[in-house]
Amino acid sequence: MNKLLKLLCPDEYLSSVSQIDLQALRNRGFSAILVDLDNTLVPWRKSEVPKATHDWLQKAKEYGFKVCIVSNTRFPNRLKRLAKEMNLPYVNRVLKPRRGGFREALRLLGVEPEHAVVVGDQVFTDILGGERLGLYTILVRPLSKHEFIATIISRFFERMLLRFFERRGMLAIKDGAKPS
Repeated sequence: MNKLLKLLCPDEYLSSVSQIDLQALRNRGFSAILVDLDNTLVPWRKSEVPKATHDWLQKAKEYGFKVCIVSNTRFPNRLKRLAKEMNLPYVNRVLKPRRGGFREALRLLGVEPEHAVVVGDQVFTDILGGERLGLYTILVRPLSKHEFIATIISRFFERMLLRFFERRGMLAIKDGAKPS
């Protein structure tokens, strides 16, 4: 596979974080999850954490995962408040897909890259950033259709790419989360 395509192809594609098989990740030796905030844990610009997210985070903690939010948000006070509510550390303004924010999250959690998973809703930020660092990546469908204008534009190219991966049998769809 072309190296660039590999960097854009998630290891798994799921409908939401609640579909992540935490036991399977533990069995593979993963102990940390670096997770995006907007449209992954909470709908874009919303200030309430959905019950499904709270439930998933509780389950992740029960499996012994360390979890850290890695976000590009331009609203640090909102991130700080939500991270406090979820009792999670966070790294802000990481400029994904740059690797620095992921490295900072690994440092905060005290975890080596081979034991970490990246979870996010965007190929060109979350997945590309995680893959550039050699991390296992899980793409989830966005929680909301409301998004930043640049994200709406990138979704067009993202859908084309995901369909390409699907046609080539390169996309590991685990729960029927088909590209739209």
